[in-house]
Amino acid sequence: MRRIITFCTLSVVLYVIVFAGLIDRPLSLGLLRLEMMQKTARLAALPSPTLVILAGSNGPYSHSCAVIGAMLNMPCENAGIAVGIGLDDLFTRYAPLLHRGDVLYMPMELQQYTATRAQYRAGADGEFLVRHDRWVLAQLPPDRILGAVFCCNLGDFLESLAEMPLAHAGVIDPQHLLASEYNSQGDRIDNSLAEADPALLRHSPRPEPSTSEIANSYGTALITRFVAQEAARKVVVIGGLPTDFASAVITTPEINAVAAIYTANGGSFALLPNHSLYPAADFFNSEDHLAQPCQYRHSIAIAYALGHLLNRPVQPAVAAITRLAATCPAG
Repeated sequence: MRRIITFCTLSVVLYVIVFAGLIDRPLSLGLLRLEMMQKTARLAALPSPTLVILAGSNGPYSHSCAVIGAMLNMPCENAGIAVGIGLDDLFTRYAPLLHRGDVLYMPMELQQYTATRAQYRAGADGEFLVRHDRWVLAQLPPDRILGAVFCCNLGDFLESLAEMPLAHAGVIDPQHLLASEYNSQGDRIDNSLAEADPALLRHSPRPEPSTSEIANSYGTALITRFVAQEAARKVVVIGGLPTDFASAVITTPEINAVAAIYTANGGSFALLPNHSLYPAADFFNSEDHLAQPCQYRHSIAIAYALGHLLNRPVQPAVAAITRLAATCPAG
């Protein structure tokens, strides 16, 4: 029995040494971490009051800081990172960079609300948290820390062995790759209408979560706590709906359940007349990702909605943006 315990202990120690100190996935997970680091660095440098758009990939794909920030005459950072990167991770990094009077717009994907605790324990960011960002990991709940420590398996090990030499040789330049995908305000810029996925026209709408799932899930608990915390610090928090197909079935009670997360915790809620629903032809490669002309069209509408809630004058979008937005298939 002692020998078994000894070998098990040594195995765990060896596992931690390898994954926490020796190997890495600099091209896959490293790209996401670099994106996050770029966004936090830009946000830290912006003067207040700043507009921050925070969601998953719906933020940078379907919203444009270049449009909304200009129309509201506010510096803007599109701080959204792909769903799968834990909101607890993002909130820990971003909260110290938000100040009294800043405006935080949160058109969170519905799956962000319904995420479970188990999904967070298995989050994709666990690997780089334990390898590079232990200061963030130390501020997360114990089960999240444990999940991050035991994040990895043989497949991750083999991917690391493939990625590390490629990154060292400079075969793929993450900085250059991100520069081709995002502008200097964090907006996605490689989502042209000409390259949109035609299969979306035949795509069935995904099932929408129930009111109970939205109200009672772990993701909602995280978002609720963050909204209340930032509102108490006098950050202006405004919730919103993510973009989705017009064929999606999201009911008034479900919208009210999302809105209540913000309005009941010191924030407000921006709701467009179309509930941010658009024809499938307006999207790039998923329900959460508008093609660029439609990204701009949606952003113009959001700018006016935010201006109304903020009692702030809204400047019309510049002619070039208006012309491009007019080419969105929805018209």
